[in-house]
Amino acid sequence: MSVPTQSRTETEPVPAKGGAGRRTLGLMLLLTALGAVLVLTAAGRVWAEGLAGTLEVSVTGGRISELPAGLALVALAAAVAVFAVRGAGRLAVGALTLLAGLGAAAAAVAGAGDTAALDGEAARKLALTGSAATGVGHTGWPWVALAGGLLLALAGLLTLRFGRGWPAMGSRYEAPTGKAPVSRKSAAAESPADLWKALDRGEDPTAG
Repeated sequence: MSVPTQSRTETEPVPAKGGAGRRTLGLMLLLTALGAVLVLTAAGRVWAEGLAGTLEVSVTGGRISELPAGLALVALAAAVAVFAVRGAGRLAVGALTLLAGLGAAAAAVAGAGDTAALDGEAARKLALTGSAATGVGHTGWPWVALAGGLLLALAGLLTLRFGRGWPAMGSRYEAPTGKAPVSRKSAAAESPADLWKALDRGEDPTAG
């Protein structure tokens, strides 16, 4: 009488049929890379500019808020972590990427109309505390960062939806669970001191 075996669906997630799993994985990686590039590039560009007296002043997105760039880096790290985890770990990575993307998008929107950093730069240029910039204008780079954040959030949603069926890192890349047994001969012959200790114990260090 044959012993009933547990079905595959009860023991492990079923990979997506055909090449669908690899396609969605590739799409997630593409969205993550593109979103992170947009956010990081925008963070290094001028978001606000104006005048401090007769001097021109400007501030980059990174000066206004460090959140978009920091969260973009978190999303990149999460994309790499997808290959090292399985099951519920994939869901956690997807949720982290989703939150990072939404956070970067929200920070970009908040920084689009911010003038505090520009006023601080004007005060520094004039060496007058409390000085405010005049003729303030804002560029379109915060909205580029917003688009990048939304792409990262979409990558997180893809991970939550399809991540459990994506291929994982092969076992040959995993850390070994135990050390190979060392033979008595090789262990005894590690150093001359070990040979003398073996002789003192009455053992033959050359014995196999």
